[in-house]
Amino acid sequence: MPDYKLAASLEEHEDDVRGVAFPQPNLVLSASRDATVRVWKLIGENPPHYDCSISSHGSSFINAVAYCPPIKGFADGLIVSGGKDTVIEVREPGREPDQNAEALLLGHAHNVCALDVDPSGAYVVSGSWDSSARVWRMGRWECDALLEGHQGSVWAVLAYDRDTIITGCADQIIRVFSSTGKLLNTIKGSTDVVRALCRVPSNHPSRAEFASAGNDGIIRLWKLGGKQIAELHGHENFIYSLANLPSGELASSGEDRTVRIWSDGDCIQTITHPAISVWSVAASPNGDIVTGASDKKVRVFSRSQDRQAALEVIQAFEESVKSSAIPKQQVGDVQKEKLPGPDFLQQKSGTKEGQVIMIREDNGSIGAYQWSRGAQSWMSVGTVVDAVGSSGKKTDYLGKDYDYVFDVDIEDGKPPLKLPYNLSQNPYEAATKFIQDNELPMTYLDQVANFITTNTQGASLGQASQDPASSDPLGTESRYRPGESTAAPPTSSLPTSRPKVLPQTAYLSIKTANLGTIRKKIGELNEQMANEGFRDVTLDPSQIAIIDAMIKSLEQRTAATPTTDDALKQGVNVVVHMIKTWPASPQVPALDLLRLLAAATPDTALYRSADGNTIVDVLEESKVFEDPDRPNHIMLAARAFSNLFETSQGQRLADESFGKTRSLVAASKNSLNRNLIIAITTLYLNYAVLLTSSSHSSQPESMDRGQTLMDDLTGIIRSTTDSEAIYRGLVAAGTLLGLGEELQLAAKEIYDLEGALKKAEQTVKEPRVKGIVAEIRGLVD
Repeated sequence: MPDYKLAASLEEHEDDVRGVAFPQPNLVLSASRDATVRVWKLIGENPPHYDCSISSHGSSFINAVAYCPPIKGFADGLIVSGGKDTVIEVREPGREPDQNAEALLLGHAHNVCALDVDPSGAYVVSGSWDSSARVWRMGRWECDALLEGHQGSVWAVLAYDRDTIITGCADQIIRVFSSTGKLLNTIKGSTDVVRALCRVPSNHPSRAEFASAGNDGIIRLWKLGGKQIAELHGHENFIYSLANLPSGELASSGEDRTVRIWSDGDCIQTITHPAISVWSVAASPNGDIVTGASDKKVRVFSRSQDRQAALEVIQAFEESVKSSAIPKQQVGDVQKEKLPGPDFLQQKSGTKEGQVIMIREDNGSIGAYQWSRGAQSWMSVGTVVDAVGSSGKKTDYLGKDYDYVFDVDIEDGKPPLKLPYNLSQNPYEAATKFIQDNELPMTYLDQVANFITTNTQGASLGQASQDPASSDPLGTESRYRPGESTAAPPTSSLPTSRPKVLPQTAYLSIKTANLGTIRKKIGELNEQMANEGFRDVTLDPSQIAIIDAMIKSLEQRTAATPTTDDALKQGVNVVVHMIKTWPASPQVPALDLLRLLAAATPDTALYRSADGNTIVDVLEESKVFEDPDRPNHIMLAARAFSNLFETSQGQRLADESFGKTRSLVAASKNSLNRNLIIAITTLYLNYAVLLTSSSHSSQPESMDRGQTLMDDLTGIIRSTTDSEAIYRGLVAAGTLLGLGEELQLAAKEIYDLEGALKKAEQTVKEPRVKGIVAEIRGLVD
């Protein structure tokens, strides 16, 4: 087979390209940290030329994109994308970004990092940092199955066939599920985080059925039953993506700047990119491939000379690879004086495709060369440069040199943990490895990554120091660095020391939202209901105008002190109308708006219908809490109850409605839905703060209510496995103990608080849980 050569370099994205798809020879899809999904259509050939349009523009990083083939009602197929805002968007390829999406899939509680669509178009499967994967049936647009049991981020998902799904996880385990959510098999054998999965072509000589890869740099071929067939070695760093080719070959991409083509277990071509990370690779039905990289570019490669770029474009790409700087730590310890000179390149051949050697150039620099089996020659792939931090010196840690080695204080009285970091690394990758190595909760990820960025902002590759005010937030390698604030002087630890938590005295709320997405969804659903015969309950133009004014006010007040204005007050009435009259399925955006209104304005708590019903009564009568198959509806309603505590009027309504509110949410206290259990424990925590406040702690009913909540909380702590729900449940239970000896005695002798504490310790190995358990024992002993 001839080698792949550049066909086109597509340069419109403004940040790392994290995901690509190549569903048709004339159609490329790309997702980027610039918050866009772009559609590239082939409009000219020989050489290829693509037209770019933006399909979607989100509010934050978009990490994954997939394509659903044409299905009934969608002749052009569907684009599915997801990212940091946790929303999965389903959109027709021809729609403009300001037009309504076909569906918004809500359910994940953290960054969506993986997507795949069943080959028949029956369902899409998603993976997330929330340690879950979800199955969404096309056309139904709701979560059809929750794939649980993962003990870390689900970095990779594969819709293997109509009935089988495979997941790859940060806990190093591959899991095989049925599409209905039943766990069929767990496959162990990976030695690090599993980041990529793909089918192995049926004509592959190994007869393997799927492939996996990840942080250990090894591609493994497997049978679905768990038997490992082969290992493919060649990558020198993390592998991020895998793809199968129509020829029966495999393609892989990773942190070593390369895409590699594998045939019958051998690497037959290495395509080096002028970037640090090649995040994604995908194949077209005609055998061409597309890549997305950290230098913000999408590149198409082809074996067919008719589909390759003009010679000067290919040469420019090769020159950009030759001139790129390679951080020294990516190639290991290099002793310059012992390296061979340029003559070696003419005297010795490589032993395998992709082999890299270092050469001491005549000008004193160190050049990196890679063996091309196709060309039977050494190809320059860059110049090795030192990467130093602000001190200008390297720091040794566990036998390796790093630009920085930070001391991180995680727990009082314990030695600090070491956080090594090189400037060539992605801060999020370094933070993820630090968290996994030290068995810390993934909830620390943003904090650790931001700490790295803040304390290395003023340093860049090849510089001993520089003025922080002039630092490039992307670094000299166009490396992704979250945030663009001026760097602070490097510090020696993270501000994560843990003071006493109990009693909790502040109410918790959840006020973040993508209001633009909610507004779009309301428009879509309103139009859909009108077309399906529900015109009598759809919103008229005046009500739509009220929704728009309310959203505009909410955008200005999401993080502000609750207040009242006409836009919000009228908005409450329209949202209540939607909850009372719309069918159950499309109620989600209305419930989400109610959640925001509960925190934003006292008018939510002051609402009274013509017959005197409150918001609590409205939610009860809507039967939101009676359908366990709609956990997202219950979760949003529970969040609305929690957000009532943001205003004094809401606190009073919550107090007056305690019996009804608790009864409504307690029916779901054994749910397996993580978001719902967190919403319930948050509500109970707010009630604990209210009951132990100076205005309530001496009231007779506070003790009875406290015992009711303690009964529920100890049950939740014993039954759930989610660390956040357990932590919030423990804080709520510990706060309730402040009601006095009677409740403390009941907690010990009636509600088996100690048993709940032991179960929490066994389930969650986090310092914060250990700390709160110790505080609680100190109160009851």
